[in-house]
Amino acid sequence: MADKSTPIKFLQDNRQVIYSIALMIVIPTVVIVNTLLFTQSFRATVDQSLQDKGVGIAQAINAALADKLNSPEQMQAFVDNWKVYNSDTKALDIFYREGETFKVAASMDRTRIGVVENSMAYVVAWSNDWPSAQKIVDQSAGANSTYWLVVVPLKDLRGQSQALLSMRLSAGIIETVLAIALSRSFWILIVSVLFIVLLLLTNSRLFEYSILYNKIKEVDQMKDEFISMASHELRTPITIIKGYASMVLEQSTGLTDQSKEDLSIINVSADRLSSLIEDMLNVSRIEQGRLKIDLKPMEAAGIIEETVKEIKIQADEKKLVLAYSLEPGSKTNINIDRDKFKQILINLLGNAIKYTPTGSVDIKAFNRDKNLVILIKDTGIGMTAKEREHLFEKFYRVKNKKTEEINGTGLGLWITKQIVELMNGTISVDSMENVGTQITIGLPLIEEKNK
Repeated sequence: MADKSTPIKFLQDNRQVIYSIALMIVIPTVVIVNTLLFTQSFRATVDQSLQDKGVGIAQAINAALADKLNSPEQMQAFVDNWKVYNSDTKALDIFYREGETFKVAASMDRTRIGVVENSMAYVVAWSNDWPSAQKIVDQSAGANSTYWLVVVPLKDLRGQSQALLSMRLSAGIIETVLAIALSRSFWILIVSVLFIVLLLLTNSRLFEYSILYNKIKEVDQMKDEFISMASHELRTPITIIKGYASMVLEQSTGLTDQSKEDLSIINVSADRLSSLIEDMLNVSRIEQGRLKIDLKPMEAAGIIEETVKEIKIQADEKKLVLAYSLEPGSKTNINIDRDKFKQILINLLGNAIKYTPTGSVDIKAFNRDKNLVILIKDTGIGMTAKEREHLFEKFYRVKNKKTEEINGTGLGLWITKQIVELMNGTISVDSMENVGTQITIGLPLIEEKNK
């Protein structure tokens, strides 16, 4: 049966894909809706402007005819002149009111003189004594003819309504210009949407990267699980090998010198392999967030002294001076995991001894700025500025002629840095080639509450 949670898991594991698809839908939709709203608003603005313009023209005509409303001949002469100079006016009629109807007294079409009409628009405008304008689309022969019908009561010089003006103003040119402008807007919209879609499609590799990233995460998790399992399985045989090698060396009666040397090599190699397995386990635990840090208030000075005594054997073997000094007043408690803190010191002191052919390794502890500061300084081979930048990276090792025969995995300092930071501390390095290296650790002191 198919896992019902698969679609949900896909959405959770591929959020970047969903985000990109959402952008491809939302952005063009917003642009389209915005254009449509703008178009509607623009058309409404243009219509209102044309309506106001039509009423304004009618009122201008009223002003010109105010003293001629009682003379149909003079009104007709005005209309004839108007026709010559105003081609946008498709029809202009002036009516007299006769009972409930309106009779044409003057017109651009002289054949209409005497025609009686009773249009509701005329009745409303006359009754309200107020101009009106309405847009009309007249469909004939399959073509759209758009015009504005403006109806205005004409008043004489005393302000009395004497006649009614009906005028049809062509909106064809405006509609054509508007259609062209809107057409261009829509073309720009289409190009913009296509450009956005193409831009998002160009970045479609994000889909692949997102899926690839999730696959890498799965493989990385499998790798961590494998390392963890393999490391645990290897610990037992390594422990057995070390145990038997040590046991045979202790009961070395009858063994040749060569056999003893071979067993010592086996023992040393087993120790190195055991250390590598422990490093791999620590890397796996840190990356999976499973490394347990048990922070407890304790005095670091005693642990440092204990570690220095244990590791002095390595320094003595290389005839190095291992010096430890504690500044007075530095025996203050800090929150640390004892075993992990000791592991940090062993790693750093071991590295200092390993990379110091001759000279000394000094370790100092003192309080500064609410921190216990631990300095580990050596007179070893040092490193360049470029090498310093990568020192705390996983699997990084300084590679040159001086380090060719020095064994290491490049994990110790990475693990050390992670542990220090898990204990809320800081670690930094300062080094000069052929001069030496200084490692600085800072761990926050436990502030004593005022009693």
